[in-house]
Amino acid sequence: MSSSRQFIFSLFLIFFFLHANSISSSPTPQQHKIRVKKAITPCQTLDFYFHDIIYNGQNSHNATSAIVGAPSWANRTILADQGHFGDVVVFNDPITLDNNLHSKPVGWAQGFYLYDRKDVFTAWLGFTCSFNTTKHRGTINFAGADPLLNKTRDISVIGGTGDFFMARGFATLMTDAFEGAVYFRLRVLVKLYECWK
Repeated sequence: MSSSRQFIFSLFLIFFFLHANSISSSPTPQQHKIRVKKAITPCQTLDFYFHDIIYNGQNSHNATSAIVGAPSWANRTILADQGHFGDVVVFNDPITLDNNLHSKPVGWAQGFYLYDRKDVFTAWLGFTCSFNTTKHRGTINFAGADPLLNKTRDISVIGGTGDFFMARGFATLMTDAFEGAVYFRLRVLVKLYECWK
């Protein structure tokens, strides 16, 4: 009996000293090193413009977008009042490397936007940019909210194909020009942080 008690007492002392040692050797808050994360740089960047000319009933020869859904108080030729709330627009806009509508397109932005609020002029975008040049071949997919009155807006890059296979990142949108409710030009700065090629 005494040997088993002595054995248990010895185990208790060993665990006690090990625990006491681990507490005394753990770093105090002052000894912790401050970890600073390194800035992550994008693996690829792109800078381009896309030009949207909405169909207004008189410009079918050069329109690149059209209203396909409208609230009951509006029509599908003219954007609705109240911040264009309820309008759904599909587009197939040319992409250029400069802000000139007549420059040679390097691709096409294809998708839709819908105006989703009455009180604030804002839209939700979902589109794909298709590139087919000697520099880039493939698509980049985008989705996100577009608060149009902000100078810059960020939307997510949610994938891609070809040179942009499974791309991840974000795009900063800036309204570069607009002419009433018929034409606008967006500057798009894309930063990809996940590149597979």
